[in-house]
Amino acid sequence: MTVTLLLSILVVLVILYLYLTRNYKYWQKRGIPCPDGALPGVGHLWEVATQKVIMAEYCSKIYHAYRDRSMVGIYSFMTPALMVRDPELVKTVLQTSFTNFHENGLKIDPKLDPLLANNPFFSYGEKWMTGRKRLTYAFSSMRLKLLLETVKQVCKTFEGYLDKKIDKARKVELELKDLFARFTSQVVSSAGFGVDGLSFDEEKEKESFYAMGKSFLDAGVLNNIIFTITFFIPVLGKIFKTRFLPKKADHFFRAIIANVIEQRRKETTPRNDFLQLMVDLERTEGDKFDLEVLTSHAVSFFIDGYETSSSALSFIGFNLASYPKVQEKLRKEVISVLNKYDGVITYEALKDMTYMDQVINESMRVIPTLGFLNKVCTEETDLKGFDGLVCHVERGTHILIPISGLQEDPQYWEDPKKFDPDRFGPDRKHSIEKFTFLPFGEGPRICVGMRMAQLQIKACLATFLTKYSIELSPKTQLPLKFVASTFLALAEGGLWTIIRPI
Repeated sequence: MTVTLLLSILVVLVILYLYLTRNYKYWQKRGIPCPDGALPGVGHLWEVATQKVIMAEYCSKIYHAYRDRSMVGIYSFMTPALMVRDPELVKTVLQTSFTNFHENGLKIDPKLDPLLANNPFFSYGEKWMTGRKRLTYAFSSMRLKLLLETVKQVCKTFEGYLDKKIDKARKVELELKDLFARFTSQVVSSAGFGVDGLSFDEEKEKESFYAMGKSFLDAGVLNNIIFTITFFIPVLGKIFKTRFLPKKADHFFRAIIANVIEQRRKETTPRNDFLQLMVDLERTEGDKFDLEVLTSHAVSFFIDGYETSSSALSFIGFNLASYPKVQEKLRKEVISVLNKYDGVITYEALKDMTYMDQVINESMRVIPTLGFLNKVCTEETDLKGFDGLVCHVERGTHILIPISGLQEDPQYWEDPKKFDPDRFGPDRKHSIEKFTFLPFGEGPRICVGMRMAQLQIKACLATFLTKYSIELSPKTQLPLKFVASTFLALAEGGLWTIIRPI
């Protein structure tokens, strides 16, 4: 009886092993370089699954380990994935052969996350084209000028928040991710929905947009497990009905949008926020009004505008604190440009702050918010690299683009570890190799909210630098290490700085 039981268990284990490793000769059979050590069920992502490193760091590690190769095959859990290292191949995937790779690898289940179903990042096909078209119109130059007026009001609230913090001690120690998350969540609530997000009101913090964003977008073991299951092991996601957007957040946004729409039906004065534009587009395109679709667009605006922009701002602030000469040079530009516009932040004034663009770009090069892209082959094709390697890419194959690796490669960047905004100056930026700098992606699927992100980042920095200086606090852990329980770059221990009035 015991022998029979042991044999049965052994047979089950062997079958399970064979099932979990059934794809692990995929790249070897095709002659594509592939690291050793793929583990049953997790492939090469054991460090990512156990939250020792973030996916971007793993991709960067593989990128540097295969310097002489144009592409590398890995196993993402049980799925073969192809990393392209060659900028020309990156161009092929993102732009030249876009129709063969037009879907993002990170997808959601519309039944579990209906409010994310219309987000251009997750959608594809006709739904992607419709959403992209709407958001492109929403972020046109004309619309951005209107949205800037609301952003400027948030800048004043931001300034008042800092003044209150600094008032008595003439300085304040603050964590930058927290500070700028308050700013971006308030921008999203005001410019997006036309409501007060309460993000700077610490007495009502639990009711704020800031608190809602933190609940499901902040780093944490649980949030990272949910992200990993949702996007990398979708089969488990369906079994356990894993949602990226928690029910609490789903109800929060539905209630907010329904309430705002109800109020606006009683108003006669038109609004200039994102929500009003989406309402107008709904009516124009079909004389219909779909509250679910409208709420979905509002959630997209929130997620896209809140998390990535606050992360980018926090690292820009960190770099300004780390390099006082850069900070002072940028402050002089801001003050000089604003003097030409009577001290008023205008769309044209922000456009004239070219050194600020350089600082923002260099910060996003050194520390990209999202250090990798994941695309999917939608039509089989051949990829040929600089080393003569040819891969026949089958439909459904995931393609990894190592943004962090490309942006820190000394082959493309002189002294890549150095923070040097001048590399993006007018005399040097044209020598930057195409498709080695991808903070917003590239091609038809380049981040549709890029211009809005740049607008709020520049307005925030212009407001900050005219009144305050920033220096690193001893509480900031150097050199920076990144929290493994998140998919976006986040510094361990936080980015602590001391802010003083100038």
